[in-house]
Amino acid sequence: MAAVTQRWVRGRPAHPPNSPTFLTYTPDGTKLITAGSNNVIRVYQTGSDGEPTNIDDCQENNTALAATNHSFIVGAEDGSVCVYSLKTYLYDSLLTRCTLPIRDIALSPDGIWAAVASDELDIKIIDTRDMTNVLYIRDLPKPPKHLSFHPSGSYLAISCSDGIVYVYSISTETPLLSNKFDGLIRRLEADDEKSSRVIWHPDGRAFAVPTATRDVQVYSQADGQKQRTFSGGHMGDITALAWSPNAALLATAASDRKILIWETKSQKIITKYDYPGVINLAWHPQENIFSFVNSEGELFIYPDFLPAEHLPLLKQPQQPAPLIRDPLSETSGNARETFTNGSKHVSDSRARRRGTPDTLDDILGPETEGEDDDFVEDDDGAGYLDGINGYGKRSLDLVDGLDGRDAKRRATYQAWQPEIHQPFQPGSTPWRGNRRYLCLNLTGFVWTVDQDSHHTVTVEFYDREFHRDFHFTDPYLYDKACLNEHGTLFSCPRSTENPAMIFYRPHETWTPRADWRTHLPAGEDVTSISLSDSYITVTTSANYIRVFTLFGLPLKSYRQKSSPTVTCASWRDYILTMGNGPVGAAGCTSLLYTIENIKRDEVCQSEDIVALPPNTTLKSVLWSDDGDPCIYDSSGVLLVLLHWRSPGQARWVPLLDTKTLERLRGGKREESYWPVAVAQGKFHCIILKGGDQYPYFPKPLLSEFEFKIPCAGAALQEADENSTANEGPRLEESFVRSSLMLSLMEDLVNATNASHAQRAEIGRREVEGDKLLLQLLNVECREGEERGMKALEIVGLMRDRSGKMLEAAGKVAGRYGRGLLQEKIGEVAERRLMGLDEEDVG
Repeated sequence: MAAVTQRWVRGRPAHPPNSPTFLTYTPDGTKLITAGSNNVIRVYQTGSDGEPTNIDDCQENNTALAATNHSFIVGAEDGSVCVYSLKTYLYDSLLTRCTLPIRDIALSPDGIWAAVASDELDIKIIDTRDMTNVLYIRDLPKPPKHLSFHPSGSYLAISCSDGIVYVYSISTETPLLSNKFDGLIRRLEADDEKSSRVIWHPDGRAFAVPTATRDVQVYSQADGQKQRTFSGGHMGDITALAWSPNAALLATAASDRKILIWETKSQKIITKYDYPGVINLAWHPQENIFSFVNSEGELFIYPDFLPAEHLPLLKQPQQPAPLIRDPLSETSGNARETFTNGSKHVSDSRARRRGTPDTLDDILGPETEGEDDDFVEDDDGAGYLDGINGYGKRSLDLVDGLDGRDAKRRATYQAWQPEIHQPFQPGSTPWRGNRRYLCLNLTGFVWTVDQDSHHTVTVEFYDREFHRDFHFTDPYLYDKACLNEHGTLFSCPRSTENPAMIFYRPHETWTPRADWRTHLPAGEDVTSISLSDSYITVTTSANYIRVFTLFGLPLKSYRQKSSPTVTCASWRDYILTMGNGPVGAAGCTSLLYTIENIKRDEVCQSEDIVALPPNTTLKSVLWSDDGDPCIYDSSGVLLVLLHWRSPGQARWVPLLDTKTLERLRGGKREESYWPVAVAQGKFHCIILKGGDQYPYFPKPLLSEFEFKIPCAGAALQEADENSTANEGPRLEESFVRSSLMLSLMEDLVNATNASHAQRAEIGRREVEGDKLLLQLLNVECREGEERGMKALEIVGLMRDRSGKMLEAAGKVAGRYGRGLLQEKIGEVAERRLMGLDEEDVG
């Protein structure tokens, strides 16, 4: 901290000593108002050393003060809240009256609403234009001590004497509790000189409060998570604090006789002042003036408050809240800067303002110079137009680059840029506060906490009988992780000191130490990682795919065809990689995938398209426990890749559309789902309530849903799902799902050295499908004779070769008196017995 030579400012006696004194500037900064225990309110003109204007007919024992440009509001111990005019300096009106002493008054940023707190358990929010229009916050557990309006005016923060901060939304007629933060502030009596006031950062994304440890802690408004801390400055309890108008500085006063000025960005003290007993302070809204009052009733107006070396901080534009991680700028994965059409992205400070999609610039194209060059024609070759030589040709110095495009054409050519799929790590979440999940699956979860100078990583397992949780300090700042039954894989981005690195830690080994680290080449970043029972796969920002064995032996390294890379996933000997492909008609690159068997060095699918509908993004890619690739997209659909072992035959088939779940029918709930795994024939996920997009702490519970394929015409009626009217659509969906599961199992058995249990599973699934067809036949026969053609089609789909199912089908037709259908079923059974139905038809 730089030493500061202080210029002592003389205090002005304003109000009686040994009692609270309050001050506030008007929003335009022209006046400073003070109030205290006597019945005189003083109004000081900014820039004037003359005597203040005194308003003498006020109530005594004032306890709260707030001001607009035209009036100010004063609350007192007798419960009255009065409005005074700054034009006439006279009493204007009684805003409200409470039965107990007033403790605080807060004005909304537009000056329309006045929130009043007293020793009562209710808070009044009064329309200053119409005092009969009042909102109430009722039934607080303890009296409120401080009130603070959010910069938007839509929220009100209440610091209660029970040590809890309540944030209410006041955008409706009945204020609604938006957040409740317990443990943020200390418990203080409503009349205590110590402060527990919430001060909102001007950008509204965070707030700061004084703590019991004599520090100032910043919290995120969204979730109440701890952010940066202004610590180590005071030796006494904090009594007042305030952001500078541009939030570049924070001023704090405490009982240790110190006023400290902190730089918001670094949380460092830049200067300090020795003044005892300071209980309230205020920055001038525009100028380098700082004012404060002490317990002796003295007012100090400090012109040229900041030294010259720190004055530029006060003149900066509004500074952002000191968040550890900024959610607005967080992106998944290690997204690299893209270079499109041969040019870099222009920084925001230099880029021309982009319009909305329907602005005139977007309709007519980019504005370029010289569009009216033909207005004056060089008829006689006299050189009216620059750049045209004597022969009527453009000179060579106007040719811009080897491609021959001039500046005008280049500007038009470079105006459009395709939208690419950004890289991401499956199972990870962005930073929220100072925490994030690096991996979430059925084995366990990996999460990290940002401790400023380092991270702390925790790995927890669901089955603690086989695995033991572990925790370690992370100086490398790992940002990606994979977890399975055999080990945990981490990667960290490159920094100024170290290149990008991957780290593998096995859970069990027969050697003393088996974990290992390896560095990527300089300038290369990790975009995604995957871990299987056999291999480790790493995709990088240089579009390389690097494959390692589980104990660090480099096995393969090759460049991916589709680039930039997006993500990867692996299962046993197979790896699935995804990257950006050609640009589609919508201006977005298509997403391509490749599946390769590392052990056999075979490519199963090469640069095939990931089936995503328009305006839909990929949320996760994962392998099922049976070894089938699955994806989950932003529309809430889970898909599986069928016939993926046969080159050119793969197709994406929906397993579940979460928007059609019974629990969401009729708008009963507003929720989305975070994919975790596809296992045991179910979709395992985390339910996200409301508008949440990612799971958060504490550790969420896993939910599971049965597969339900969205079939055309299979929508259930509003009646009971199991009713007769819904039996047909329900059985049709079950048959399609059963056929899909059978196809997946057949692909597995045909491509691998299948076990006896797996082959027996195929027979069981065939019988299950035939039983569903038999039930569908029963529905069609019950509906009437006109359904006979469809009923016969159903019989033809049965796989049974023993004849038992066809015999049962004939009995079903006979039960409903469908004699002709029964004869047709008999003919099908006879042809199948003779093997005629298996002959190819030319």
